[in-house]
Amino acid sequence: VQLQASGGGLVQAGGSLRLSCAASERTFGNVAMGWFRQAPGKEREFVAAIRWPSTSIAYGPSAKGRFTISTDRAKNTVYLQMASLKPEDTAVYYCALGRNLIVSSLPREDQYNHWGQGTEVTVSS
Repeated sequence: VQLQASGGGLVQAGGSLRLSCAASERTFGNVAMGWFRQAPGKEREFVAAIRWPSTSIAYGPSAKGRFTISTDRAKNTVYLQMASLKPEDTAVYYCALGRNLIVSSLPREDQYNHWGQGTEVTVSS
């Protein structure tokens, strides 16, 4: 499976962006897709993830209340709607796909074995 992330760009603080992650093929079984981000000089951190078919969603501390993850299974695509963006949200955002993750493992990047190339988000103050 190949993942293609898009939607990044430059936005002012307080603005919104929607990131998309398209999988190259339809996924079956217990699948999770997540978003992680890495700011310059920092470690990669968990942002959000969604698991199906029994839908479960998890958010990292930085995303709670501001970001929403969703999926369009017909398009093999996961979205990350980001609102109230802050300069500290500036990072490269990566999408990832894993299989058979339990809910507690959704934030763990070592559980994902397919990664997209990343899309850059810059939030200006």
